[in-house]
Amino acid sequence: MSAHWSERREGGSRFAQRLLCAIGLRLGRPIARLFLYPITVYFFFRRGPERRHSRAFLSRALGRPASSWSVLKHLHCYATTILDRVFLLADSRLSESSLRFDIRVHGLEQLETQMAHARGVLLLGAHIGSFEVMRALAVERPDVQVRVVMDTQQTPAMTAMLHALNPAVAAGVIDAGQDGTAVALAIQDAAKQGALIGLLADRARPREPTRDATFFGSPAPFPIAPYLIASVLKLPVVLCFGLFRGGNRYDLYFETFAECIQIARRERSAKLGEWTQRYAARLEHYTRMDPFNWFNFYDFWHRFDDTHAAVRDSVSARSAA
Repeated sequence: MSAHWSERREGGSRFAQRLLCAIGLRLGRPIARLFLYPITVYFFFRRGPERRHSRAFLSRALGRPASSWSVLKHLHCYATTILDRVFLLADSRLSESSLRFDIRVHGLEQLETQMAHARGVLLLGAHIGSFEVMRALAVERPDVQVRVVMDTQQTPAMTAMLHALNPAVAAGVIDAGQDGTAVALAIQDAAKQGALIGLLADRARPREPTRDATFFGSPAPFPIAPYLIASVLKLPVVLCFGLFRGGNRYDLYFETFAECIQIARRERSAKLGEWTQRYAARLEHYTRMDPFNWFNFYDFWHRFDDTHAAVRDSVSARSAA
């Protein structure tokens, strides 16, 4: 129960993933979605930890004990967004595929305002909904370069399959599995080119520094790297969340998070805590819009992680002293 999220093995075999991908591209999204029902039931019974953590989160978010039906709905929502990534990333069919979706964009003017300064923009997302739905906008703006920071080794089979569909997207990935210096230099280079740099800011890699922030009523650890990066590179920060609304509809939200993040050395700890809490509050706001879009199927609050709890209590004791 206390294992780090990165230790969970990838779900589904490489063959099964490629088979569903082929069915989707050959027969279309409606036919492929029929396969998601038995897949959802299979994972409900086979992936006990994910099932338990889904139930725990939904009970917290919905304010009532979550039923097995709610957990199944949660898993099905996740499976649907994974399938939709195939259509959103399909190389030569990208423009055609994006037309299959009803994508409603909110706050685009806020993103365009930050892009108008001809500098890079840090897009902070999370593991809710689909970050890939933003690709539909990139089709209409081929002049905009999008770089995404992601760990390509966390789900190697899925990553390899999706990147095979669109090599251009694969070329734009900044591999978070590199050492910190290499990642920072890659982000700096992308910023100099005026790129949109996507970063999911709700999970920390092993041994990555975090700060606790109140999220759905309890403290949860969030990485601090995004705010340090924005501060050092002087990048504006825009939130980006693409929520799946059922059927073929997605709501894509952009919200200016900070035009400039300044973190003085003497205020470093306090400022990082403030920015982390602000992000957690906005993330909770969007997650409450549709909790079934939350795709962190692990013990996000570390309620069962005695090591994390001991460290947190130790820090609290030192702060009080």
